[in-house]
Amino acid sequence: MKMIQAIALALVLGGAAAAHAEQPIQRTDLITSDIDVPGHEVVQVRVDLAPGVLAPNHSHPGEEVAFVIEGTLEYQLEGRKPVTLNAGQSLFIPSGVVHSAKNVGNGKASELATYIVRKGAPLVVPAK
Repeated sequence: MKMIQAIALALVLGGAAAAHAEQPIQRTDLITSDIDVPGHEVVQVRVDLAPGVLAPNHSHPGEEVAFVIEGTLEYQLEGRKPVTLNAGQSLFIPSGVVHSAKNVGNGKASELATYIVRKGAPLVVPAK
């Protein structure tokens, strides 16, 4: 399982727009745009996780709204009980909160992640 986690984190950190379907996590960057808040931008990505795959603990330099497109994802936010979301459900993740996401369903799970983040900061910061 550690190997899958390491691969997953590497893909999340590096982006995976050109990833192949056999990869455990595929990230497709959709849009990045300046917004009216000085020093911030909006970033939207699609994240696809194979069954059983965990996107290990990480945080973002701004807020995230995660919308489950398909499948079932379990989110664990630091200091909170896990929450399981199905397709059509959303979750707000505050800036800097360490969290993980795991595909707990039998098939592929996908989320649409929208971030309002500090411009120029790394989108994903691995937890220590």
